[in-house]
Amino acid sequence: MRRRHLLLAPLCLLITQLAWTQPTTSEPEDAPPARPQHKVSAAALQAAVAQRFPLRYPVGGLINLDVQVPKLRLLPAQNRLSAEMAVNAAGPALNRSHSGTLEVEFALRYEASDRTVRAHQLRLARLQFPTLQPGVVVLINTYGPALAEQTLLEVVVHRMRPQDLALPDSLGLQPGSITVTSEGLTIGFEPKAL
Repeated sequence: MRRRHLLLAPLCLLITQLAWTQPTTSEPEDAPPARPQHKVSAAALQAAVAQRFPLRYPVGGLINLDVQVPKLRLLPAQNRLSAEMAVNAAGPALNRSHSGTLEVEFALRYEASDRTVRAHQLRLARLQFPTLQPGVVVLINTYGPALAEQTLLEVVVHRMRPQDLALPDSLGLQPGSITVTSEGLTIGFEPKAL
């Protein structure tokens, strides 16, 4: 009985591989073979990012910026995401706390060492504090890019499970392209480097 299972496993793997590599009738004969994809919903991305927040960022020992959970927005046309965060500024240099917003845009990359999709190539889109004095706003804006980088650079937006990678790995594939769609992410697989 065991031998029969051991003999069937490679056959099943071969059939699966052939199913992925055979063109369908709707594809031209010279079209590249279809490869597996892994989809991640916008809600799953939001939940993963929320695990790191709220976050406190001290600015020059005079002001503390408390950054709340970002609201992610998908930007399929740019193949990027944006994150808007409420920020509260308080500390010895201020008479009271002030509320503002921080918005950043970022691309995504796959990190094979821990099977994660991470934010990278951050761009500060906006940092606003309407009730702060102009001099304090200049100070905060000086630290704005560092604040954006500290809050989201390399933040994990998704972690792939071993079972998500088992079949592609057995076919010699690894995560490659990451495409932002209107529903979330589509992670494509590509052949492993030899």
